Amino acid sequence: MSRTILQVRDLSKLYRLGEVGTGTLGHDLNRWWAHVRGLEDPFAPIGQVNQREAKAKSEYAWALKNVSFDVEQGEIVGIVGANGAGKSTLLKLISRITAPTTGSIRARGRIASLLEVGTGMHPDMTARENIYLNGAILGMRHQEIAGKFEEIIDFAGCRMYVDTPVKRFSSGMRVRLGFAVAAFLEPEILIVDEVLAVGDAEFQKKALKKIQEIRSRQGRTILYVSHNLATISELCERAILMELGQIKMDGPAASVVSAYISQHHHSAALLWKRTSEPVTRPAILQAKIAQRTDNLLKYGDPLTLEVTVLSPYAQVIAEEIILRDQSQYPIVSLPSGRRFGKEFQLEAKTPRVLKCTIPALPLAVGSYTLDLVLTQSDGTVCEHRTSILSFEITSSDPCWTGHQFTQQNRQGCIHLPAEFEAVS
Repeated sequence: MSRTILQVRDLSKLYRLGEVGTGTLGHDLNRWWAHVRGLEDPFAPIGQVNQREAKAKSEYAWALKNVSFDVEQGEIVGIVGANGAGKSTLLKLISRITAPTTGSIRARGRIASLLEVGTGMHPDMTARENIYLNGAILGMRHQEIAGKFEEIIDFAGCRMYVDTPVKRFSSGMRVRLGFAVAAFLEPEILIVDEVLAVGDAEFQKKALKKIQEIRSRQGRTILYVSHNLATISELCERAILMELGQIKMDGPAASVVSAYISQHHHSAALLWKRTSEPVTRPAILQAKIAQRTDNLLKYGDPLTLEVTVLSPYAQVIAEEIILRDQSQYPIVSLPSGRRFGKEFQLEAKTPRVLKCTIPALPLAVGSYTLDLVLTQSDGTVCEHRTSILSFEITSSDPCWTGHQFTQQNRQGCIHLPAEFEAVS
């Protein structure tokens, strides 16, 4: 018997730009008549590739184009790619939230998806009611759901609010509840998008541990989308790289992550600026590696970061810098915060520049990226920007010549001075 639990064949999704729906009754009738005669969508040939930076040349764009792959039972498959690559569209099609333009999806067993904050949750129903509703949608009996109920509530950490309408939950609480429902009701296929990044550090740790537990059981299949490439490498044996709505690479997770990093290595460098996203809580407006004209450094060089932050209201915050290696593994965390006596007062709607200086980088030759995190005094994450700045160490400590860090030969990427002696 085949172990294939999910089969995707020639999957495509065409969207009309600028308007909701197909636009006109004439378009709808043309499409319907083509469908009745078994012909191709008449507007499909004029659709352009979903390249966000390019000027629109057509009213139509392909969010996905001829995507095909199989997933075996028990696999955890990571899906990576830049924003707009088609990852979320693919998951929505597999979850049957929207229908494909062309192609087919065949799945065996129940599918539970956690794609956006509050997905699958009725806002006017309580947490208790939503748990039973989601279980019923997955085909579970009332008694089965009741047996999992306490575990779900404990994991979600919302026992006080179990009989409160979900619309009164914070975004983090909704994600906790949604993930707990999806994970503990044990569907055959679990789909998890980037929503885990909304939760706090404690929840992310619990969620990743739960995914690892699911991975250890036979028969559970997970599709996992994340921009945190370290978790992709850690959790998944296989990964799919999406680009412009198509599969660019499908293979071992380590190879796919390495290819993705190489592809986008030059996109991040000395300066990052916020786009037009609204600022509804303490946020990063700009970050830069200061006092440099390039991002090529040597072992022992200093590194100065300047981060411009803004809050719509008065707020005390702390900053954390996370240094990642070329495989996106976090190797150093530099927090400020109350424990270190370095919290910063932000005035309402007044930008403030925070500066951090590392006197000497003890790093081996290789590529590195920086995360920037803003937190409140209680540890709640206001904003976490992953790998928004990058630099390269081009030459190492002479004593370490030839010990360049590589993914295949992990000899470490931090050089620490040490003295050795024989004492007996």
